[in-house]
Amino acid sequence: MRKFLAYFSSALLLVMPFLAEVASAADKTKDDDRLKNCGSVVEEILNVPDDIPQGLLDRADCVVVFPSVIKGAFIVGGSYGRGAMSCRQGDDFKGPWGAPTMMALEGGSFGFQIGGQATDFVLLVMSEGGARGILSSKVKLGADASVAAGPVGRDSSAESDVTLRAEILSYSRARGLFAGVSLEGSTIRPDNGDNRRLYGRKIPAREIVLSGTVAVPPAAGQLISTLDSRTPKHRA
Repeated sequence: MRKFLAYFSSALLLVMPFLAEVASAADKTKDDDRLKNCGSVVEEILNVPDDIPQGLLDRADCVVVFPSVIKGAFIVGGSYGRGAMSCRQGDDFKGPWGAPTMMALEGGSFGFQIGGQATDFVLLVMSEGGARGILSSKVKLGADASVAAGPVGRDSSAESDVTLRAEILSYSRARGLFAGVSLEGSTIRPDNGDNRRLYGRKIPAREIVLSGTVAVPPAAGQLISTLDSRTPKHRA
């Protein structure tokens, strides 16, 4: 029995590095798929007429995308999602769109909620302070910070009003049935573990997004190219 355990332990030690490598490769594939999904969501939502007003998109410092956020419960609601965030490069957020940081969305809400759904979210970060805050730590979305903009902003006065009232504007595309798609009470933060796996080393989210020295991963090509083509210049 002791010999068997010894042989088993030795074999396990030999196999463990291989299993860890397989698991890491699988996680890397998931990260790539997430970035590709982010690109598809942005392109599809921006192709919908009168969905996200161009004026607001042009004023955004950063864009955060959460594809297929899961939200559903009975009595107590909750949300969970993984996505990515890209910002305009440069100290003044006026440059081209930069490499994305992986992002996590977590949270919950209380109320009479029945059912569940997967919802795509696109968040526009409208201020430098909001962008730097998200990149530095976990940020809680509240009624005064996250506005479901919907069709608001089709004229310049409405766009200005929306921008002044919120640092983060949220747009959603729902699939399924659910009573409400608000992100109020949820938190968003950089997903440092996934960033380390995606870029092969530990890099602060601020450096990834703002330094201009981190190359865009191939899987994020559609996301960045869509933003560059649809809103190439920041307009104050």
